[in-house]
Amino acid sequence: MIDDSIFLNKKVAYHTLGCKLNFAETSAIGKQLSDEGFAKVRPGEQADVCIINTCSVTDTADHKCRQAINRLNRQHPNAKMIVTGCYAQLKPAEIASIPGVDLVLGANEKFNILDYLDQPVGIDNPKIHRSEILKVTDFKPSCSHDDRTRYFLKVQDGCNYFCTYCTIPLARGKSRNASIEETVQMAKDAIAEGAKEIVLTGINTGDFGKSTDETFFDLVKALDTLPDEIRFRISSIEPNLLTDELIDFISNSRHFMPHFHIPLQSGSNEVLNLMKRRYTTEFFAQKIATIKKIMPDAFIGVDVIVGVKGETNELFEKAKAFIESLDFSQLHVFSYSERAGTKMLEIEHAVSNTERKRRSDVLHELSDKKTRLFYEKQSGKTAQVLWESRHNGDKMVGFTNNYIRMETTYDKTLVNTVKSVTMGDWNDDKSALKSI
Repeated sequence: MIDDSIFLNKKVAYHTLGCKLNFAETSAIGKQLSDEGFAKVRPGEQADVCIINTCSVTDTADHKCRQAINRLNRQHPNAKMIVTGCYAQLKPAEIASIPGVDLVLGANEKFNILDYLDQPVGIDNPKIHRSEILKVTDFKPSCSHDDRTRYFLKVQDGCNYFCTYCTIPLARGKSRNASIEETVQMAKDAIAEGAKEIVLTGINTGDFGKSTDETFFDLVKALDTLPDEIRFRISSIEPNLLTDELIDFISNSRHFMPHFHIPLQSGSNEVLNLMKRRYTTEFFAQKIATIKKIMPDAFIGVDVIVGVKGETNELFEKAKAFIESLDFSQLHVFSYSERAGTKMLEIEHAVSNTERKRRSDVLHELSDKKTRLFYEKQSGKTAQVLWESRHNGDKMVGFTNNYIRMETTYDKTLVNTVKSVTMGDWNDDKSALKSI
C-alpha cells in the first residue's frame, strides 16, 4: 500500500513525444499520479517530478527526446527526472547516461511508475528498470482528452509483423488488447465525461482481438450500437486488415466516420517486398477503389516512407507514379531512418540523406495537390461539423465527418457541438473551408 501523504501537494511536469498512443498513455499515468495527490505543474512553478514519455521511430525522434530531457532539466533542476516510452525501451543505457536523468523505465514499467517514485537511486535500486518486452502479455488500457474535442482510446498495443525497417515490436512487444466489453466500457466512460469524438488508437489497431479471441470488426460493431451522440474514427489500419466487410459496414455506420488512414509505405512492389509488407500495390489500389466506390467523399490519408535501403531512383519513380494514380486525400511522408536491430540494415544500396529529402519534398508537393483537389470538390456540400475550442482571433475551426477542416466566426456556444453547415470556398490562408 502506497502512503498517499508522501505525494500530497507534489508537482509533476509531463512531456510526451510521438504518436497519439503515447499521449493516451501519459494521460493514464497522469491519472494515477493525480489520484495519489500529485498536481500538474503550472507555468512558472517548479516540479518535484518530470516524466518524459518518448518516441523512437527515427533518429530525429531520438534527438527530440534528448532535447526535451535537457530542456526540462534546466527548467526544473531539482526535480526527479523519469524517462520512459519507446526510446527508453530500446536504448535505456543511452538515456541513463544523460546528466539529470534519475530513472529510466521501459515500456511496460511506465504503468507502474508509482512503485519507483519514492525509491532512491543506488546500488540496491538501479537506475534502469526494463522488462523483456516481447514476453509481456498484459495490456494496459488508456484514454486521453486533447486540448480540442477529441478523446484518444487505446484499444491495442504491440505488433507481430516485424517489418524490416521497424523497431516497434522491439519497443512495444507483441500484439495484445483488452476485451471488447472492457473497451466499450472505456468508450462509455469517455462519453460520460463529454466526449463527442473518440479516435481508436493502437500500434496495429486492426489486429485487435489477437489476445482475446475477438476481432476488430466485432469491436467496431459493438461500439456502433452505443445510443449516444458520438463520432468514432480509426487512427490507422493496415491495408491487409481493412476488410471489404469493414469498409461496407462503415459506409452505413451510425457512428464511424468516412475517414481512413492506411499505411502504404511504398508504391513499388519490389520495395514492399524488401520491407516485408503483407500486401501488393494492386491489393492496396483495390482497397482505395472500394472505399471511393461506396463513399466517394471519404477522406483517405496514406503513409509513405521514402529512401529506404534498396529504393533505387527507378523504383522511387515507379512508386511515385503509382501513388499519383491513387484517389487519396493526403500523404503522411516519412524519410527512412536506420534503426539498430532491424533487418533492413542488411540490404544493399543506401540512399543519401540529400536524396531522401528530395524524394520527401516531391511527395509532399503531390500531397498538397491532392488535398487541395479533395477540398475543392467538397465546396458547396452540406456536412456535420464538430466545432473545437481552439481559435485564431475571431475565427474557430472544426472538422466535418469526412475530416474537412472548417472555419467560422468564433462563438463559444458552438464549442464541442455538432452543427450542419454548408461548405464554402477557401479561407484567407487556404488552411480550411469557410462555413456558409
